[in-house]
Amino acid sequence: MSVKHVAMLMGGFSSERPVSLSSGNACADALEAEGYKVTRVDVDHDVATVLAELKPDVAFNALHGPFGEDGTIQGLLEFLQIPYTHSGVLASALAMDKAQAKIVAKAAGIPVAEQRLMNRFDFTSAHPLTPPYVVKPVREGSSFGVVMVKEDQSHPPQIITSEEWRYGDAVMVERYVYGRELTCGVMGDVALGVTEVVPQGHAFYDYDSKYVKGGSKHIIPAQISPNIYQKVQTLALKAHQAIGCRGVSRSDFRYDDRFSENGELIWLEINTQPGMTPTSLVPEMAVHAGHSFGEFLSWMVEDASCLR
Repeated sequence: MSVKHVAMLMGGFSSERPVSLSSGNACADALEAEGYKVTRVDVDHDVATVLAELKPDVAFNALHGPFGEDGTIQGLLEFLQIPYTHSGVLASALAMDKAQAKIVAKAAGIPVAEQRLMNRFDFTSAHPLTPPYVVKPVREGSSFGVVMVKEDQSHPPQIITSEEWRYGDAVMVERYVYGRELTCGVMGDVALGVTEVVPQGHAFYDYDSKYVKGGSKHIIPAQISPNIYQKVQTLALKAHQAIGCRGVSRSDFRYDDRFSENGELIWLEINTQPGMTPTSLVPEMAVHAGHSFGEFLSWMVEDASCLR
């Protein structure tokens, strides 16, 4: 496929709009430097009309969160027959639903933490799991709505049942896994390097750790034993394939090496629309593997397709 004109889908109307605008503008600038014509599209409810008039060769999906990475925009692009980057309809919808993605990952032999799927209004004065545990909205990205419950907490978090909660009624309660935060990208059918993410001044890799300058430190390659490093890469590729991803994805892990080097390695989730600024995790991994940011994005554009 000879691609000349790329529509950069960015912005949108999820809570992750600012992240998407940042990713989209960075990608558009880099692709223009590589010689592509790029039209920046701030996605709104008229996006189908806009794209039908633009007639781009490829849509680069730089959207994050619901609508952008849950299979919705992917279905629209299939309907319009515009080749697009990242995963297709089914893989996007599946990966966005953390509970369903874990079922598929576990069936593929990937180690996951014990969990309970609950309605948030079923939280009572009793803990649903023995603390410590984590409560996660089932269909949100960028750690929005993640609540940590510590060992000494006497009752479940009240925010879950309050009117302030805006992340849907379905929540996943998951055993808290101690240890280090590891992440690994996949590019096509190749696992990239493993990065350790060290939050700076945060209890875990939350929204600010991810996107606020100085919120986290990225160590690539992660300073772990070769066998654990290779295991993370193997599991990231296995998750990418089991969930049916294409293009680029990123799997996140916890690695508890407090008691032994082999320790416990747990897969947390897969992200089909990872951040795409030059300092984001997956572009850093691509650079570590020898691809410049522009070359990496060009590969994604040339890899775009429908019905795959």
